[in-house]
Amino acid sequence: MTTTLTAGLGLKPQHFDQALRCDAPGIWYEVHPENYLVAGGPRLAWLEAVRARHPLSLHGVSLSLAAAQGPDPQRLRALAELVRRVQPALVSEHLAWSTWRGRYYPDLLPVPRTRATLDCIAANIGRLQDALGRRIAIENPSHYVSLPHTWGETDFLAELARRSGCGLLVDINNAHVSAHNLGDDAGAWLDALPAGAIMEVHLAGHRPDAGGQLLVDSHDSAVAPAVWALFRRLCDRIGPVPTLIERDGDIPPFAELLREREQAHAILLSDGKGIRALRPRAIPPGADRVLRETA
Repeated sequence: MTTTLTAGLGLKPQHFDQALRCDAPGIWYEVHPENYLVAGGPRLAWLEAVRARHPLSLHGVSLSLAAAQGPDPQRLRALAELVRRVQPALVSEHLAWSTWRGRYYPDLLPVPRTRATLDCIAANIGRLQDALGRRIAIENPSHYVSLPHTWGETDFLAELARRSGCGLLVDINNAHVSAHNLGDDAGAWLDALPAGAIMEVHLAGHRPDAGGQLLVDSHDSAVAPAVWALFRRLCDRIGPVPTLIERDGDIPPFAELLREREQAHAILLSDGKGIRALRPRAIPPGADRVLRETA
């Protein structure tokens, strides 16, 4: 099984057999754990078959870590059981909320970056890391409107990582989309991130909205040239980190995704600094953790 990770792919059901047989150096696969929170059956058996040959990453979409209420304890227990079962190389979630008064919504919604939301999110991340017994990575969201923030985004992410001990999953497409929509500089945004906190990178495609004014983080097209350029810029500054190609709509054949993955793999190897082996990590000792009640 591969032990050093370079570029990976989001694992889709129609590609299971090809993904299982693929022997590309450094390849790994990401899945949404919500699709595998079951006690048994063919879906989980197939995931374990892939895990026997390739490293996995679990990328959550439903814990709603930016919500005022803490993560659902039952969902935390189910996720912890899946983590114990498949031993993923990385576990990650979004800096967003998707629950309100017991209801789940289909969007990953942003929040104003204030001291109160920082306290809430850091505490929720702490609950998640305690449940899993490992460090997780948090993904930056896409932005479409300006909210009443009191923190700049990179400062907020850096402080969140410092306080909770989490790492960062840097979605470069999200950064590009947000910069376009809000009139910011994506390159300067990337330059301001704390290099030591970055655990993973995501690359994906986007499209313009119907009015042609906004970019939408659609994950239904190839990675855009501007996003590749930002990826090279980040790698030049911090060195290579495990990088995922995301595709969730208009899914092409596996061979086409693999070619895009090879482009990311080549960039990661091009600076001669070597690739970080991504392994399960404990919560770092001495992190300035937020006091919280045990869920």
